[in-house]
Amino acid sequence: LNCLYTKKDCKFFQSYEKTFNPELLSLIFFISLRSKSSYLQYEFGMVRILFVCHGNICRSPMAEFVMKDLVHKAGRDGDFHIESAATSTEEIGNEVYPPARRKLAEHNISCKGKTARQMTRHDYDRFDLLVGMDSWNIRNMKAICGGDPDEKIHLLLDFTNRRGEVSDPWYTGDFEATWRDVSEGCTCLLKSITDSPSVRYNH
Repeated sequence: LNCLYTKKDCKFFQSYEKTFNPELLSLIFFISLRSKSSYLQYEFGMVRILFVCHGNICRSPMAEFVMKDLVHKAGRDGDFHIESAATSTEEIGNEVYPPARRKLAEHNISCKGKTARQMTRHDYDRFDLLVGMDSWNIRNMKAICGGDPDEKIHLLLDFTNRRGEVSDPWYTGDFEATWRDVSEGCTCLLKSITDSPSVRYNH
């Protein structure tokens, strides 16, 4: 394998060469490079993404369902597992905030059945990417996870050409601005994964 991996890691990829299609292996390879993780843990070969904000009723569920919609339209449902969570306990069990739900519905995206949950330390092991909306989220995510040794935690807009924070509609009331930020961030995130170089092997 042409990368900076241990022999154990290379055997991992080679053992799955005949099991997964090349595009799916590319996804796994890309995420492993982004996280700099030396030992990969993927359930059924899926790329697992957790979107996180403060309450899990506005920005992170918008990102969750926008990303699911993009993945579905790309025909890649089977390659991804996507969830969202909160750093706080304030909204646990509550549904997506109505204005956020309406904004998704304007684009024919349903978030029916989604209720807020809090992120846990275990999520760091369960997910390949943990994506926050702003710097405060990132600080709280790292506190919950006990740091970020595998560099899995990122800001959503870091995947775009205009780094910054996703507009918080809880304070601004501007759900259209949040939609633009989330839509651009998720589009660029998916593109950065699916456009990753193919995995090559040394036999």
